[in-house]
Amino acid sequence: MKKIGLFFGSFNPIHIGHLILANYILENSDMNELWFVVSPQNPFKEKKSLLNDHNRLDMVELAIKNYPQMRASNVEFSLPTPSYTIDTLTYLKEKHPDYSFSLIMGEDNLGGLHKWKNADLLIKNHHIIVYPRVFEGEKKDSEYINHENISLVKAPVIELSATEIRNMIKQEKNVRPMLPPEVFEYLDGSSFYK
Repeated sequence: MKKIGLFFGSFNPIHIGHLILANYILENSDMNELWFVVSPQNPFKEKKSLLNDHNRLDMVELAIKNYPQMRASNVEFSLPTPSYTIDTLTYLKEKHPDYSFSLIMGEDNLGGLHKWKNADLLIKNHHIIVYPRVFEGEKKDSEYINHENISLVKAPVIELSATEIRNMIKQEKNVRPMLPPEVFEYLDGSSFYK
């Protein structure tokens, strides 16, 4: 059975932190592939600063072109919005019955997992790989932290955020070191985030 890690996000834009994390997980697990699932709308985020879906997908494809085990997925573009992880996983399992899907999430999301649609079903039927994140304020433990389907990985903590990158672009500051070169070139010739 092919093992696929699903890294959901708006990737607005994808940055080197995403690639470092994805590569670490691939190199330190039994995953065959890691898919960046570009989400059209996160139910917990406002849409106003979100770049067009296809622009964000293009940036992911550019960023991973030299990583043969990584894929860009637009699966959620054709699903009802807002996107719910459980619905996407159900759809993918029906479409690819021979694949085993694991969810990749930041430790900060684990604390709010109980608010997700069908959270108990999600965690019962899917392996979840949790990577460390820097927390703003108090760290909240999750009721799921010791669940048998949760694996905590000691991936590098990357203190880099897409929000910070967007703000720096707006202020005309240099973001070249934070982005894959192809993504920097894509953004540099555009008015995106300005």
